[in-house]
Amino acid sequence: MSTTQSERLRELLEPLVSSQGLDLEEIAVDSVGRKRVLRVVVDSDTGADLDQIADVSRALSAKLDETDAMGEAEYTLEVGTPGAERPLKEHRHYVRAVDRLVKFQLADGGELVARILQADDEGLDLEVPGVKGRKATSRRLVFSDIEKARVQVEFNRKDSKNEMEEEA
Repeated sequence: MSTTQSERLRELLEPLVSSQGLDLEEIAVDSVGRKRVLRVVVDSDTGADLDQIADVSRALSAKLDETDAMGEAEYTLEVGTPGAERPLKEHRHYVRAVDRLVKFQLADGGELVARILQADDEGLDLEVPGVKGRKATSRRLVFSDIEKARVQVEFNRKDSKNEMEEEA
């Protein structure tokens, strides 16, 4: 039996989130002044649109209202997605981040910024951007060598489709 409120909430809410075709990524209960905020982060392989977020929010709200999982005190429910600079923790996160630029904190203390080309059960095939006019290089990184990973926001990257259209 789980002991923390977050674990109890996860057990209660995860089946509802899954039934909506989404993954429950994170649950956090924070105090904001005298109020509490329950933040629920959901995602899927194809992302989550506003309609899905609204549907899951209504389902979670109804379930929380029929149970005493949040107690008697007032709280606010916030349902959202991980955001642009999401941390990568689960295998599915790396799969979803294929073709994205990621900053890795390595187990040996080093740091690496590279684009994920492919993810499999053992690790990642990466493209390390070239520096000062040098060509990009390929690198293999196994999951056990990764301490932390976070997707990076890119403002000036041309997407592959646009590049192909410009070359034609």
